[in-house]
Amino acid sequence: MKNLKVGVLGAGHLGKIHLKLLAETEGYDLVGIYDPDQLKSEYATDTFGITAFDSIENLIAAVDVVNVVTPTLSHFECASLAIRNSKHVFIEKPVTNTLEEADALMKLAIEAKVKVQVGHVERFNPAFIAAQSYIQNPMFIECHRLAQFNPRGTDVPVVMDLMIHDLDIILSMVKSNIKRISASGVSVVSNTPDIANARIEFANGCVANITASRISLKNMRKTRLFQRDAYIAIDFLKKKTEVVRLGDGEADSDANAMYIELSDNTRKKINFEFPHIPETNAIQEELKSFRKCIEEGTEPAVTIQDGYNALQVAHEIVAKLHLGSDLLTTEI
Repeated sequence: MKNLKVGVLGAGHLGKIHLKLLAETEGYDLVGIYDPDQLKSEYATDTFGITAFDSIENLIAAVDVVNVVTPTLSHFECASLAIRNSKHVFIEKPVTNTLEEADALMKLAIEAKVKVQVGHVERFNPAFIAAQSYIQNPMFIECHRLAQFNPRGTDVPVVMDLMIHDLDIILSMVKSNIKRISASGVSVVSNTPDIANARIEFANGCVANITASRISLKNMRKTRLFQRDAYIAIDFLKKKTEVVRLGDGEADSDANAMYIELSDNTRKKINFEFPHIPETNAIQEELKSFRKCIEEGTEPAVTIQDGYNALQVAHEIVAKLHLGSDLLTTEI
């Protein structure tokens, strides 16, 4: 397949990262940028030798793929315009500002027969990928996503800024309807919650406890999963995965195992496994994945429906932060 011509909408902090990686990724020809901020556009043209378009429409007309890395409020406008012009779209998370916009985007993509992938980048974190073969039916999940204070992003609740990453990961692992959501949060330095905790109870009995903060003294992105005969720890920040599995106590000399005697006199072996984590860039991997799905005509790794599902739960949590309530939800 020939290289795909790609253009980027938005040259902010994340947009610059996408520009750099697209320029380095095989299978893409980085054509240009559109950003209403002239200084940002000039940075992109000077750094990557690309065209700075004078309108969104002109950029869309010149490419095969549109990469939307603009503020969330403009996601729907930018993506829908590209889709109506039969362009494939990569769109950063959250997929859109509202659920109605996400639903409309799904319908437009189906009608136009184009591919749309949502940038829930932690799906491509090598530590999470290494853990997937061990994850079977988690029944308790605990997530901590803590960040040092940065004024960027404080115009939205921490749920939309940080927690939504973990919501998408959890929904990708737990194949069950949600029965109940409860949440609490505090606004410390901004006008929206800066630290929040949510508890999600699923119909199959799984419980997820999620904490997100953007006023912490250190950065942390850790998830721990507990399932029958196994404990899995994923460090998304340090890109490490640890697996502790319980098995029968066979008589061997496994250096990565310990043995315990249970009250019924049975002997169990505890295996400690540390999967190999390859050195990869998660954003680059998701961009590669998107190109592959276009080339092969397959479903994107993270669909608009996935983005909708994470956004729906995020909105539920934000609503409960405002209400200070613990209400039974409808099935999600």
